[in-house]
Amino acid sequence: MQQTILAISGRPGLYKLVSRGNNNLIVEALDATHRRQPAFATDRITSLADIAMFTDDEDVPLMDVLESLKTLEEGKKASLDIKKANAQQLQDYFAQVLPNFDRDRVHNSDIKKLIQWYNILIDNGITDFKEELSPTEGDNVDDRQ
Repeated sequence: MQQTILAISGRPGLYKLVSRGNNNLIVEALDATHRRQPAFATDRITSLADIAMFTDDEDVPLMDVLESLKTLEEGKKASLDIKKANAQQLQDYFAQVLPNFDRDRVHNSDIKKLIQWYNILIDNGITDFKEELSPTEGDNVDDRQ
């Protein structure tokens, strides 16, 4: 999931990778329209797996932040209305999700975008933000004798 959900600079919302062409990607909007469209090499396309949030210590992968948000909201859409929230409400809400976020480098617009993306993913039934290992992966022990 992490590699196939994309953010495209200059375009609102999130997109799902459908296929690859010679000079472009075919993406599908994760909204009510589910419209398919090309995304070209000149577009700034970023996989959600490649995004991280700034903290006072080290950067935290976006998937970990989304998982924390899902835990806070118990798997439901965000309780904060980003259109009506003021700067202090955004900061306080995000502090519940990621307590040590870097208040100088994480802007209110970043918090709004994160909440918007979270709601889009929840609306589309995408709730597995952490890729889990299958039972055989990570097992180096051979139990056979």
